Amino acid sequence: MENGEIAAAWKYHNFTKHSVASVRSSRHYLDWSNQPRSYKLYRDLEALPLSQDLPVSNCPALSAICGIDIPHDEERIPDLKTLTGILHYSAGITKWLPTLGGRMAFRGAACTGALYHIELYIVCGELSGLESGVYQFGVHDGALRCLRRGDFRGFLAEAAGGEPFVAEAPVTIVCTSTYWRNAWKYESRTYRHCFWDNGTILANMLAVASAHHLPARVVAGFVDEQVGRLLDLDTEKEVALSLVPLGHSTSIRAQSFVEVDRLNLETVPLSKWEVDYPAIREMHHASSLTNPKAVAQWRASALPRGPVAVSGKLAPVQPLPSERLPQDAIERVIKRRGSSRRFQRTPLGLQALSTILSVATRGILADASGPNGNNLNDMYLIVNAVDGLESGTYFYHREPKELELLRTGTSREEAAHLALGQELAGDASVNVYFLANLGPVLERFGNRGYRVAQLDASITAGKLYLAAYALGLGATGLTFFDDDVTTFFSPHAQGKSVMFLIALGVPARRRSS
Repeated sequence: MENGEIAAAWKYHNFTKHSVASVRSSRHYLDWSNQPRSYKLYRDLEALPLSQDLPVSNCPALSAICGIDIPHDEERIPDLKTLTGILHYSAGITKWLPTLGGRMAFRGAACTGALYHIELYIVCGELSGLESGVYQFGVHDGALRCLRRGDFRGFLAEAAGGEPFVAEAPVTIVCTSTYWRNAWKYESRTYRHCFWDNGTILANMLAVASAHHLPARVVAGFVDEQVGRLLDLDTEKEVALSLVPLGHSTSIRAQSFVEVDRLNLETVPLSKWEVDYPAIREMHHASSLTNPKAVAQWRASALPRGPVAVSGKLAPVQPLPSERLPQDAIERVIKRRGSSRRFQRTPLGLQALSTILSVATRGILADASGPNGNNLNDMYLIVNAVDGLESGTYFYHREPKELELLRTGTSREEAAHLALGQELAGDASVNVYFLANLGPVLERFGNRGYRVAQLDASITAGKLYLAAYALGLGATGLTFFDDDVTTFFSPHAQGKSVMFLIALGVPARRRSS
C-alpha cells in the first residue's frame, strides 16, 4: 500500500481506539512468565564500554527545554564524552528503584508501562574517542556495540532524501522500536506507543543537546527499508522511527555512497514466545517511504497553520520572572524525574503552569514542522486546581500565549473517566490533551502524517514533563477513551483526534507498605 492511500491510517486509528465497551470486553491479560526483556542483547558483539564520568552542562533545565538558539552553520562536533551523556540522559538507566522482587531500572525518559521498547543507534564519522561506524547503545551495560566499521553517513543522508542536517552531521542518532516489548501489554495499540515513547526520549535528547550547544533536528522522513538494512533490523519486529542529526561540520561532510548488505547478526530472544499483531506491521508498511525522491517530495509538504479563532474569555499566561526560575541543570532534573503515581489535590500556581506551557511550546525543529517549528496538535486543558485561574476547560493559544476558557467548572470525575477511569487524572491539578485535525495532516503527509502527529504531541508532552519536574512538580502520561475526549471538548474540538494526554500536579508521597 502506498503512503498516499490514507484509508490505512484511518483504519488503524479507528481499530485501536479505546472505548468503555472495548475495554470491558477485552480478554487480554499479562502473562508475567513471558514478559519480554526490556533491552536488545546481541550474542557475539564485543562491548565498547563508555565512561561513567558523565558531563553536566550546568545549563538550567528550563533554558535547555526551550532550546538555545544555536547556529547551524558553525563547526560543532561532539566528542565521545558528550555523546555518551546525550545517550544516557535520553534513554539510559538513571536510577534503580526497589521492588518486592529486587530492583527495577528507571530510565531517563517516561515509557508506557515501563516496558522500554525504544533502542538507540548511532551512525557517525570519526569522532574524538570513537572510530567511524554504526553502533548500538546497550542500555543494560552502558556500552556501544559496533555493527559496521566505516563511514556510512552518506548512505544515511541518501536514505533521508538528501536532508542537509543529516548530510552535514558528524553523528546521527537513530531511534527504533521493538514491537513485542510493548505489545506484550498494549497489543495493537503499540504503534501509537512507538511514537509516544520515542517522543519523550526525543524531548530529553533535544534538551541535553541544546545544553551542550549542539544543533539537533528531528527527521521523520527517510526510506524505511534502507535505514532498517543499515542497522541490520528484522523489520518484521523492529523498525526505525526517527533520526536525530547532532552537530554540524562541512569539513567532514559525508558525500560518498556505499552499498550496504544485511549482516544477520544474532540476538537473544526477548521471551519464550512472541504474539504477532498484524495491524502494527500493516500500519508501518502503509506509512513507509520507498525511495529518496519520495522522501524529498514528502518533506516539501510542510503543513501551514494559521491562527485559531477566539470566541471565549482569554487569560494571558503569566510565566515566572527570570530571576525566580530554578537553575538546576537539565541533567539533574532528568535524574530526579519520575512518573507521578499519586497527586495531592493541591493547586498549582498560575505562574508555574504558565511557565510550563511557555517553555514546552516554543516549537520543534523537525522536517515535518516547517522552518518555523509549526505544531500539528492543538492543546486542550482540564483545569481543576490552579490558583489565579478559574476552574474549567481551556484551549491554549500558543501565539499569543493565552488560555481561552471554553466552559467553567471543576471536572475531576470527567477527567478520571476520560483517562480510562484512573483516579490519577481526577486528582491532577491540570490535564493536558493533544488533539490533531488528522484530515489535513493525512492529506498533506499521507499515512506517515499519523506518525508525525503522534510524535509532535509526545515531544511537546515530554517537554511538559521536564518543565514540571524542573519546577518541583509532578507529571505522568495516561491513556484515554478516544472519542469521549473529543466529545468532551466539543464543539470546539469537533472532528479532531486525541494523540496524547499528560497530567500535571503536586506529587503525593507514596503510601508506606
